[in-house]
Amino acid sequence: MGKSNKVSKKRFIIAKSMIGQGLKVEVETRTGNTFVYDHDQIYNLFKEKFDNMPCFEKYGNYTNSDNLPKFVREALSKK
Repeated sequence: MGKSNKVSKKRFIIAKSMIGQGLKVEVETRTGNTFVYDHDQIYNLFKEKFDNMPCFEKYGNYTNSDNLPKFVREALSKK
């Protein structure tokens, strides 16, 4: 695997176009919280959940502007 690429976003995002790129995503949410997560790790952990979301099917991504989704926050806190 190549070097890790870090990208900054204003919202949590899992996108089909970002899968497999080894991206670390830094998010500053509208509520002022900052999080860093491994895009592929989160996608793979919840692949079935994301793949079954209508927005993921229709738009190719899932986003949240206010916070990381609860299931993601819980997964990150277990690390």
